[in-house]
Amino acid sequence: MEPLNELSDLEMLFRILTFISPLSGALRRRFEDFIVSGTYPKKHRLLSEGEIARHIFFICKGSARAFYLDADGREHTTWFMGPGDLMISVYSFYTQQPAAENIELLESSVLLSMTWNELQTIYAEFPEYNYHGRLFTEKYYILSEERGILLRTRKPADRYQLLLKQHPQITQQASLGQIASFLGITPETLSRIRAGRGN
Repeated sequence: MEPLNELSDLEMLFRILTFISPLSGALRRRFEDFIVSGTYPKKHRLLSEGEIARHIFFICKGSARAFYLDADGREHTTWFMGPGDLMISVYSFYTQQPAAENIELLESSVLLSMTWNELQTIYAEFPEYNYHGRLFTEKYYILSEERGILLRTRKPADRYQLLLKQHPQITQQASLGQIASFLGITPETLSRIRAGRGN
């Protein structure tokens, strides 16, 4: 990774954080000390199953997905993330235990990152930032719960339309197989939905 040199990317992150709660000048400077920017190619793995998530990533440009492999080696996509999103393996990052999932980029992407140790330093030095951390944790817990409800209660076509609303470019970024696995349906069912024949 290269030292941070794109102020606009950092300002994008600061705008999101400030929307939650204002950042002091000292806190902003501490972020600048730690955050690095990197450009990564399509299919780059940010994390592989069995590794410990040592970094938290902020997507400035590009997109990513999280997935796991079942006992038969089939991929199951669990998350899609795009610009303005944080991308981590929640369990692995916060517990510093091996991950049960993989995270890969769906296209060439510009990311900001910080290590787990650096984030803990910010929490210790700036207690007010714990409020931001709590809200981010709540956000991803809610997203996980919403996806579970979606898969249990909504028809496949409704799931697909909601995905398109949340990620309008997803059909250009992810394969149909990845999208189908995220929706909990087969690629054949997804093809019928896209052709207007599914439910």
